[in-house]
Amino acid sequence: MFAKLVGNDQIKSIFGRLIKSERVPHSLLFTGKEGIGKKQFALEVAKSFVCFDPNDFQACGECKNCNRASNFVFPKFDDRDAHKKVIFSDHSDIGMVIPYRNNILVDAIRELETEANFLPYEAKARFFLIDDADKMNDAAANALLKTLEEPAKTTYIFLISSRPSALLPTILSRCQTIRFAPIQSTEIEKYLLKSGEFSTDDAKLLAGLSRGSIAAAVHINLENYYRLRFKMLDVLRSLSNNRNFTILLKTAEELADPKNKDDYENNLKILQTLIHDIWTKNNNAAVEIVNSDIAEKIQQLANTINNQTLAKWLTEIETLLNALRLNLNKKIATDALFIKMSD
Repeated sequence: MFAKLVGNDQIKSIFGRLIKSERVPHSLLFTGKEGIGKKQFALEVAKSFVCFDPNDFQACGECKNCNRASNFVFPKFDDRDAHKKVIFSDHSDIGMVIPYRNNILVDAIRELETEANFLPYEAKARFFLIDDADKMNDAAANALLKTLEEPAKTTYIFLISSRPSALLPTILSRCQTIRFAPIQSTEIEKYLLKSGEFSTDDAKLLAGLSRGSIAAAVHINLENYYRLRFKMLDVLRSLSNNRNFTILLKTAEELADPKNKDDYENNLKILQTLIHDIWTKNNNAAVEIVNSDIAEKIQQLANTINNQTLAKWLTEIETLLNALRLNLNKKIATDALFIKMSD
C-alpha cells in the first residue's frame, strides 16, 4: 500500500523494513509541512498490523479490515464532549485524537492513556494517532508523557505535526522522529493527471502552486486563483511602470474589505509567487516558472524590475504574512506594504 502514496520513497523503504522485521518503534513523531501525507503513512503502518491478507508485510488495502481501519466518523465542530474522547475508526484497535477549537484537550489524552493499556481486541496491536499533536496544551502533553515513557508492548502511538518545535522537549525526547520532505512538483502533477480530474495545464499549474503539498494542490480553487492573480498583476504593473498610487490604494482597500477577508492571505501569497517567477526569469530563464501560462507577462515585468527591488518586495510581503497572527488593521497594513514597495 505504501506504493499508492505519493513521494517520500525513502520513508516507504524504511517502514517496509521496520514492519518486516517487527521493529516498528512504539512512539513515533511524523513531521513535515501540511498536506504531504504524514497521516496517511501512519495509517498504512497501522493497517499492516490489522490486514487480513498482507502483501510482503504491507496492508492489501482491499480487505474488510483495511477498509474499516481508515473509516473514521469525526465529531461535529461544536460537539465538545466528543472531542474529549479518542475517536475510533470502524476497527476497534485504531483510534485518533484531534484538536477541538485549535486545542487538544487533556481529557482526550487521558482516555488515550487508559485505552493504550488495554490488550488488542482484534489485531496484533493497538494504534493511536494524535493529529496536529503540537496543539496539545501543557496539561495534555504532560498527561501523555508517562504513556510514551512506558508504552504497552501491544500499543503504538504516532504523533503527527507540521510544527514539531511547538511540542514540549520532553515529548520530542520520547519519540523517534520521521521527517517527511515536500513532494516534488512533477510527482504531484502525475498524481493529479492520474486522477483524471484535471487538464494537463491545470495539473502543471496546481503542482507548481502546491509548494510540495498534495492537499494544497487538490484544494486550490483555480477559478478564484485566476481572478486574484489578475489583481496582483495589476499591482505589479503599477509598481513597475508609473507607480500609480490611485490604483495601489484602491486595490489595498479592496483587499482589506471585510467581505474579501477569506482571500486576503491568498492575495499576498499569489503576489509573492508572481515576484518569485519574475526573479526566476531575471536569474535563470531556462528554469520553469510556476505561472508558466502567463510567461510572456512575467517576462515583461522582469524586463523592468531588478533583483534588489524584488528581494525588498519579498521581504516586505513575508513580514506582513508573519504579522497576520496579530490583530492588525489590514487596510493600514496593506497601504503600508504598497507604499514601501513603491519606494
